[in-house]
Amino acid sequence: MRLIADGATPIARSVLVDDLETDDGYAFELTYPLLLSAGDRIAFDGVGLVVTRADGDRLTRAGHWATRCWART
Repeated sequence: MRLIADGATPIARSVLVDDLETDDGYAFELTYPLLLSAGDRIAFDGVGLVVTRADGDRLTRAGHWATRCWART
């Protein structure tokens, strides 16, 4: 599922995530899985992932950035 992490676009349906890949080959690997609910909005700040719930509550989730390498055959 493609998620937009601009902090403004709500997620269309609930999804369980353990990492979020970017289009340029990086991934933010969460410390532990996170259930995102329909209506949540996500964004990255200097520390980690910020989730703004539909009711306005804000959560910060820890993780780390990693490079994804794809082997060509």
